Amino acid sequence: MKMFERSEILAAISEQTSKGNPILAAGSSCGLVAKCAALGGADMLVVYSTGLSRLMGLPTSRIGDSNARTIEMAAEIRNVVSTVPVVGGIEAWDPIRLDLDRLLDQFWAAGYSGVINYPTISTMGDRWRDRRGRVGLGFDREVEMIALARKKNIFSLAYVASADDAAAMTDAGADCIVAHVGATRGGLAGHEEGQAIQEAILKINRINDAARAVRPDVILLAHGGAIAEPADTAEVYRSTDCVGFVGASSIERIPIERAVQTVAKAFKAVPIIRS
Repeated sequence: MKMFERSEILAAISEQTSKGNPILAAGSSCGLVAKCAALGGADMLVVYSTGLSRLMGLPTSRIGDSNARTIEMAAEIRNVVSTVPVVGGIEAWDPIRLDLDRLLDQFWAAGYSGVINYPTISTMGDRWRDRRGRVGLGFDREVEMIALARKKNIFSLAYVASADDAAAMTDAGADCIVAHVGATRGGLAGHEEGQAIQEAILKINRINDAARAVRPDVILLAHGGAIAEPADTAEVYRSTDCVGFVGASSIERIPIERAVQTVAKAFKAVPIIRS
């Protein structure tokens, strides 16, 4: 089972961006999606427990024991993909896994060559953030997890929804800052209301500026909200310093919805004609 060292992943990212190619981190919650994403050229796969809800036909939701589910999912993904690194989503504020060092070791042992802070409190609003923080299970735990990953030389991405969170995660040593601009719009279970692409770009630039003020070499990626289609990422690359995209619903939900509906309609449209 090949594992990818942090230096190896960073070198691959540098090679791609030096050629003008964007980085694609593809959300993959089952073997088939992972296999297809890798064949399609994804630079890395990202595994979230919440992805299981998408495959169940539900809106993206946290269901059950997130860390246990994500650790279990590694075997299915790694069984069919060995050519690109697989990143695991860690719920750092899990109250039954307070030893973050041990939790990182468990993710590495499961086959994850990198980590990302997901589910993340950064996107959950001040009320939830304050309540969790008062009992020591807030966003600071996510920052601590990323700092430990850097200490252990494990590649990391950090989801952030604000400039302050971006600065904290960059200071902690995150290799990639992922500007999270909201739940992905579109498809059968998407979020249509609110954000336009230009609003997303303004937010991304605020996040990116805060990260670069701390560490100019941090890698900048984007995710979510109005950034749902390839054409949307083109606008992001024109208007921000982002060099890539982290897709979840955009990879493993919306394309599947479209493909299955299209082929089902095509089969149903074939008439029974006998001579």
